[in-house]
Amino acid sequence: MTWKQIEDAGGVAVITGGASGVGLAAARYLAQRGFDLLLADISADALGKAAASLRADNQRVETAVTDVARAEDLGALADQAFAMGPVAVLMNNAGIAMPSSTLEISDAWRQIIDVNFYGILNGVQSFVPRLIAADRPAAIINTGSKQGITTPPGNPAYNVSKAAVKVLTEQLAHELREAGALVDVHLFVPGFTYTGMIAQIMPEKPPAAWTSEECVDWLFDRIANGDFYVLCPDNSVTPALDARRVLWSAGDVTENRPALSRWHPDWAAQFAEFEKDAGA
Repeated sequence: MTWKQIEDAGGVAVITGGASGVGLAAARYLAQRGFDLLLADISADALGKAAASLRADNQRVETAVTDVARAEDLGALADQAFAMGPVAVLMNNAGIAMPSSTLEISDAWRQIIDVNFYGILNGVQSFVPRLIAADRPAAIINTGSKQGITTPPGNPAYNVSKAAVKVLTEQLAHELREAGALVDVHLFVPGFTYTGMIAQIMPEKPPAAWTSEECVDWLFDRIANGDFYVLCPDNSVTPALDARRVLWSAGDVTENRPALSRWHPDWAAQFAEFEKDAGA
């Protein structure tokens, strides 16, 4: 299945977390290519503003106030989407972050797992059987994080949620490929992107950050190239540097180094030398 086939077939693009940031940028990108839109978000006010801005460009837009942690909400979203027409794109993008977390028992763990992981699993389980039955070109894009791959210390709850998204998306891609379904799957891994969540912490866009629009342009360029793993760079991290960091993390297992050795003082100098090779 190619992105061109999906674009040519057209249909409805469903985006959770679609009222702002990367989700809204993706909505604009897809609308410009002829897709109808169904935006889902937890805020009715934000959805109303997003839809109004898109309709100003004469786009067909519907909205749904949705708590992705609730399976019944995703079931209702699927009903609404397929009532609009054939679904061509499902972007499971809704997520939450926290500045830090610890391994102590807290409600924050359950909340972040419920939204970041179960929110995507609920989307998959609500849409995939109907996408398979439709037997037409479609794409599923799940939003992960580099923190779910290299798992830096300091925020284990978020890292665990995004690591689970990575594994879920890999398993989904394999199952659909083996089943011969006309549904393409991609793991979208943004770099440092200036979104509404970041703006709450940093009122002005840092020079290192990409805009949501830059991130979305990269996403669909790589999808058109057939990439499953879409790791976005930013203004300070190149694709080569991302690759070295991922390789080092995998090397912790193959070399039996200490856990998270990249941040271990005994390995700091060796990692720094390893990372330098990204510029070669």
